[in-house]
Amino acid sequence: MSPPSPSRRSHGWTEQRHGRTVTPAAARDDRMGRGVRQTPSVRPGWRTFGVLRPRAVRRYVRLRFEGSIAGFGTSCGTRVVLGHWVRSPFGPFSDVMLERPDGKRLLLAPTREVADFIAGTYRFEEVRVAPVVVDVVGHDWTIGAPELDVRFTVGRRGPLGLLLRAVPSRLATRPLWCALTDVPARLLPGVRACGRTGGGRREWYGAQDLRPITAATAVFEGRDLGLLRPVDPAVRFGFGSTPRSPAIVRIVTTVQMNV
Repeated sequence: MSPPSPSRRSHGWTEQRHGRTVTPAAARDDRMGRGVRQTPSVRPGWRTFGVLRPRAVRRYVRLRFEGSIAGFGTSCGTRVVLGHWVRSPFGPFSDVMLERPDGKRLLLAPTREVADFIAGTYRFEEVRVAPVVVDVVGHDWTIGAPELDVRFTVGRRGPLGLLLRAVPSRLATRPLWCALTDVPARLLPGVRACGRTGGGRREWYGAQDLRPITAATAVFEGRDLGLLRPVDPAVRFGFGSTPRSPAIVRIVTTVQMNV
């Protein structure tokens, strides 16, 4: 008579099943219907959450511009928009956009690199590379460029400016917050907080303060542009305009570009 087989409760037992050696852990898996475990083949750069799906690949960059945008109209019909950026990927700089009464749009930018970036984001019939100098003393702003002289005075902020200042900066400048505020922003004619621009880019405006422009003068190419007027009709450089009422807005602009 052959000797009795060892008890399954004893340690270290094995047995043969269908030509393979079965350990206690494998036998337990068989009883529970789990069978032989296999590790799925996962391609590099993929992530699994229950099912296999591609990992999101970042194919864009976001550029952040911190500064102010001022806009006003004139009695001759020319509308003027100043961008004054204290921090940007290009360093501090200022630019001026003008839309003439006949609809012709002109950009003045300080360097070719800045001009190419702005012209790739907005629409212009003419682009000029020229120094743009901004001087701020108290409430008075002076902008100088070849054949352009602009001066304006900023007044006291109103309820909308106080409301914008009450929003924490870290929240007000987030693209998601800008997208949420786009709906109420449209109550101001022409104003948008986010949208698509030229070159497949996306843009978000995070407004942090608003103050009215109470007086302005502008001379361009030797011609006095006349008295201060609302921005009417709205400018057409991009998907949105400055507020209809002459104003300066402290803002953080985020531009998303495909790479």
